[in-house]
Amino acid sequence: MKIAVAKETDAAEPRVALTPDVVKKLKGLGADISIETGAGVASGVTDAAYEEAGAQIAASRADALSGADVLLTVRRPSPESLAGLKPGALVIGTMDPYGQADAIAALATANVSAFAMELMPRITRAQVMDVLSSQANLAGYRAVIDAAAEFGRAMPQMMTAAGTVPPARAFVMGAGVAGLQAIATARRLGAVVSATDVRPAAKEQVASLGAKFIAVEDDEFKQAETAAGYAKPMSAEYQAKQAELVAAHIAKQDIVITTALIPGRSAPRLVTAAMVKSMKPGSVIVDLAVERGGNVEGAVPGQVVEIDGVKIVGHLNVPGRLAASSSALYAKNLSSFLETLISKETKELAVNWDDELVKATALTRDGAVIHPIAKPAEAN
Repeated sequence: MKIAVAKETDAAEPRVALTPDVVKKLKGLGADISIETGAGVASGVTDAAYEEAGAQIAASRADALSGADVLLTVRRPSPESLAGLKPGALVIGTMDPYGQADAIAALATANVSAFAMELMPRITRAQVMDVLSSQANLAGYRAVIDAAAEFGRAMPQMMTAAGTVPPARAFVMGAGVAGLQAIATARRLGAVVSATDVRPAAKEQVASLGAKFIAVEDDEFKQAETAAGYAKPMSAEYQAKQAELVAAHIAKQDIVITTALIPGRSAPRLVTAAMVKSMKPGSVIVDLAVERGGNVEGAVPGQVVEIDGVKIVGHLNVPGRLAASSSALYAKNLSSFLETLISKETKELAVNWDDELVKATALTRDGAVIHPIAKPAEAN
């Protein structure tokens, strides 16, 4: 069984799908590992480190993929970049399948079995495979670091002979994995932190981290969570009440971090231009949902813009801004899933297509698109 890893085809993606410690684990499962030269450089991993772990370094992508049974990737590869894989080979990574029927169909035509790690069900068995959580955790941390870098003042309260420096006030919008890490990080840096979320369960989590919870807690709020733990879309009436409360709160904040995103949907607009204008000059907003349309009016993907003295940070691929850490966690997510697809007896691939993890993540098989998310609307 040959597992391949190649350089990401997106030049803006610094993460890599395997790290040396995970290479050792997969070698123990009987796999041969082929890695394109330079694949891990942007994540701080040298070819020598891979070789020491037992991988073979291929001089080109074609050499790495030649005869491979599995390709591990960070982002969805283009069909033309899959040349050399065995027919029916597994391609496992984050596939961004929502609204991408044509791209997924092209993978089916390329005769690979594509698996979307972001569709992994949120069940106990799959926690170690949850790429959304592992990457969002680091994004929440990095968002606070980026905010602190743009903020022209100290974060903690400081008592000095020359006077007192007041603590920064930070407001986190969305208390999922990214939001909770942002809260914890901002607290560690000494900020006075508050947070909001439409999910009732978030209130206790926010309080446990020492932050103040801000929300309109009416009957709709009490039922605003799906069985999978995601926030439900809220009514226009609730959104109006919540926006009024949030607007008054934002005007008093130094830092705002927005993290709200529902899979398969455009990011909800949480911060309006009027809210931005109400903030003090020198304040900072970090929009972690900018790649999906943004939570903040005025946010620009890939840029830090300034509006009336308020900086709006719209960095893309925030987990990739911590490439070494995010690659290490992502590689463990991938290998944990891949391990369930390998027979311990024969040390060969033995995909159980009836396994709930496989059913949830498999997009293509035998030249066809098999997941409803990835099919054209009329085919669903």
